[in-house]
Amino acid sequence: MDTPLLNEHKLVGATLASFHGCVLPETFTAFAEEHRAAREAVAIFDTNWHTIIELSGPDRVRYLNAVVSNDVKSLGEGRGTLALLLNPQGRILAELEIYALQEKLLVLSDASVRERTVATLDKFIIMDDVTLSDVTEQFGSLAIEGPRAGSVVAEACGLALEGFSEHAVAEVEIDGVACHLIRHSHFGLPGAEIIAPREHLGLLWKNLRASVLTQHGAAIGMRALNALRLEAGIPWFPDDFNDTVIPHEAALEATHISFSKGCYTGQEIVERVRSRGQVNRRRVQLKFAMAEPPAPLTRLYAANAEDKTTEPKEVGIVTSSAFSPALDTAIGMAYVRREFNSPGAVLDFNGGTAEILSTT
Repeated sequence: MDTPLLNEHKLVGATLASFHGCVLPETFTAFAEEHRAAREAVAIFDTNWHTIIELSGPDRVRYLNAVVSNDVKSLGEGRGTLALLLNPQGRILAELEIYALQEKLLVLSDASVRERTVATLDKFIIMDDVTLSDVTEQFGSLAIEGPRAGSVVAEACGLALEGFSEHAVAEVEIDGVACHLIRHSHFGLPGAEIIAPREHLGLLWKNLRASVLTQHGAAIGMRALNALRLEAGIPWFPDDFNDTVIPHEAALEATHISFSKGCYTGQEIVERVRSRGQVNRRRVQLKFAMAEPPAPLTRLYAANAEDKTTEPKEVGIVTSSAFSPALDTAIGMAYVRREFNSPGAVLDFNGGTAEILSTT
């Protein structure tokens, strides 16, 4: 699917590429310049990789709370949370952002699993008075993030990001367009995401981009965004977690799961793993001893410096990677077996070595 901002990006000569089926900007200018602008000033970027769902009806909160991994019932109006949609085996079907509005729940997921996510949520509506609407074709999104993001947001709509907590949502007006503004950080700095009708998104992008430029910021593409979020240790669905793993393996139990909310699909597995206290593999952050990032699915092996005659033991697999200007080397994420994933451990791969920075 194409971003609704496609024409705006073409007009400024952005390089476009497909990311999990979504055509989005890869770069606008030089990668290093985009990275610097985001870290030192402010960035605007296209986030139209979302599936956007609305849930309305009096039973919407009770229904969704019984389906997803995090606590929806405790969300007050204007608040949001992260959650997972799991299958009965506890594997991750989708990551969800859930926001409580006055008359509905707004749910964001990834467009790469749009059909499955909508179908899975819909099948659980049995006796509940709930209406599920896939409004992806009606709305679009963009985000602003960086040290000066607050100035851009305040100028656009008068809202102060300071004190507006992460995953809070507000209804605002920007350039006469009614929008949902979500406090959301994509790479660890102050930021906001804006959800607006598709027909007005181009206008908002142009005007907000002009404001970003006055703050010495820049529009950035997915290449810079990927490097920035890896530097911040933020995993992406479906790159770093998907239906091949369970939440504890993906290190999401502290951010996406409530252990006190009651039953939901996949909860039995989640609780069993928690009571066992460990998993056989875990998502980790890596620093590679090279500038060129290894490709996803690169195999990792236990370092065997003393005995080169034995077959190397495969202990992990890379899920995502990028060159990090901040560290001046390649970084990434991977799943590594428990016996080999201590911080500081060094692993081999075909082309170099990788050091584990943290087990997130």
